[in-house]
Amino acid sequence: MVAEDTRVISLAEVSAKGHAARQADPGAVQRVIDATGPDSLATLIYTSGTTGKPKGVELTHRSWTYMGVAMESWDPLEPDDVQYLWLPLAHVFGKCLIAVQMTIGFPSAVDGRVDRIVTGLSEVHPTFMCGVPRIFEKVRAKVITSGGLAGRISAWAFDVGSRSAPYRLDGSPMPKGLAIKQAIAERLVFSKLKQTMGGRIRMMVCGGAKLSPQVQRWFFAAGIPVVEGYGATETSAIAFFNVPKKGRFGPRFGTVGPVCPGCEAKLAEDGEVLVSGPIVARGYHEMPEKTAETFADGWYHTGDIGHFDEDGYLVVTERKRDLIKTSGGKYIAPQKVETTLMANCPYLSQAVVLGEGHKYAVALLTLDRDALFQWAENHGHAGESYETLSQLPEIRNSIQRFVDRANTHLDRWETVKRFAILDHQLDEVIGMVTESQKVRRDQVRAEYRETIAALYADEQTASREGPAQ
Repeated sequence: MVAEDTRVISLAEVSAKGHAARQADPGAVQRVIDATGPDSLATLIYTSGTTGKPKGVELTHRSWTYMGVAMESWDPLEPDDVQYLWLPLAHVFGKCLIAVQMTIGFPSAVDGRVDRIVTGLSEVHPTFMCGVPRIFEKVRAKVITSGGLAGRISAWAFDVGSRSAPYRLDGSPMPKGLAIKQAIAERLVFSKLKQTMGGRIRMMVCGGAKLSPQVQRWFFAAGIPVVEGYGATETSAIAFFNVPKKGRFGPRFGTVGPVCPGCEAKLAEDGEVLVSGPIVARGYHEMPEKTAETFADGWYHTGDIGHFDEDGYLVVTERKRDLIKTSGGKYIAPQKVETTLMANCPYLSQAVVLGEGHKYAVALLTLDRDALFQWAENHGHAGESYETLSQLPEIRNSIQRFVDRANTHLDRWETVKRFAILDHQLDEVIGMVTESQKVRRDQVRAEYRETIAALYADEQTASREGPAQ
């Protein structure tokens, strides 16, 4: 018989204890309320643990109330907007959106079932939704992999949308011929895409990981701005935001926007992004040494490398800790390579790039189930399992062509020379991804060490020959 964990109590027990405490001391609750101020602890959120042991981030009431007011001053939302909220409310991004809602006053429809997002959008008819890159990559992949006449019309429409995008970003008039084509593209393709998202979407916000500028441009071509924000649990989620407005200070693809109003940002000597202001946490719970290291001299050290453009828009280039140093002394930012792979291969669902201490980079890939099963229906493999389909030679050959295409967008030392397609999704293995779909690199590296070793079995030959065939 397993002994009960004394740290776990039921909700009924909590209620009973509270009732007993109120009976014994009727003024207890009011004293706590009176003692609570802007600098009092409001929330203790543990980080996802992608960069080591999870840390309890102490966020104050001031952090949340300021975050709401800051978003209000950015002015991307109105009280009559409707949010579709699927992000976990235990995650800082989800909780931040609640703080923003309480400040601005718009309603939210909450449904955390990721497999029902498209259905939920068509039922709720929201005006905006926030998500992680995988959600937007998946929508794009579904559209661009459609074949036949519909696929050709769609490709034409998105080409037109791409050419009209600069005019729409600036708010300037289009040439007459382009305007006519844009109207046709809107009627034939873009209106239908918007309808699947409820028909009223005017903005999507992406956070949690880097979004490919290619994906951003694709959505904007369809008239759906997907803007990036950037932050961390330690900054109450949103430290930078790309406000979706027209003109010079509107959204810029590839950047995460300017710093939160009333806050400051600068770069350390090594390019690390530092942030200071009311949104920054007061430290880590019962971790004084880590707190002193990360929150030094009034600045939160994000651990991300980046640079600012001439107007103060931040471009995040890589995670400092995740940088891969090859045996040739070159540095690879794995997020950049992964984002490029995902943008150029619509059949992928996950990509993890590795290569520390080796001559070249390799990747572990998983495939999008829906796209794979649709391929199976069209190519005489209906009814076969994901495990079987993912290992077919023709699938590997197809993915190789997409990887080769992605490699043309990378510097020579960043290119992926070898890859393995896993016969399962990473989120089907406990501990491989976080609730917000971030990959835990250390766990993946340990879990698949034999697979990774096999990719480097002929390292000497591969580094001379170039990409695998």
